[in-house]
Amino acid sequence: MLIREIKPDDDESFTKLIKQVESESQFMLFEPGERKISPEEQGKRIEVMRKSDNSTIFVVEEDKQLIGYLIAMGGYAKRNKHSIYLVIGIIAQYRGLGIGTKLFKQLEKWATDHNFHRLELTVVTHNEAGLRLYKKMGFEIEGTKRHSLYIDGKFVDEYYMSKLL
Repeated sequence: MLIREIKPDDDESFTKLIKQVESESQFMLFEPGERKISPEEQGKRIEVMRKSDNSTIFVVEEDKQLIGYLIAMGGYAKRNKHSIYLVIGIIAQYRGLGIGTKLFKQLEKWATDHNFHRLELTVVTHNEAGLRLYKKMGFEIEGTKRHSLYIDGKFVDEYYMSKLL
């Protein structure tokens, strides 16, 4: 298993990975099939992220296939440049194997090397596996976004979580 920063030629496999994660998880923002992005569009987004000094994407590769990712999007205003918003996704068959922990450790090293101070994310309140991972990695709940998402015909809450470096 290899964890690395994304490369421009990952555009097609990364697009496929995101769509697969969204089809397997009930906790992602986009529902299965809702995201409409071509590999070419994804390639442009990857290039923008790679040129940025405050954002990156880490991917997990196993047998030349991408199986997970951690997107880190840094703030662009003077007042939030110290902050990174995170989104993680791992293919279902690879969850619970420590990949999320390894991704967060890699991200923390990158964030520290780039002088970031705050990591933040949101998580559906009943996503028990996600909550366990984030708490294990030192994230704390800061508040609740009430009825922030509409999943399976009902409104659900999300926690705001953060970790200070």
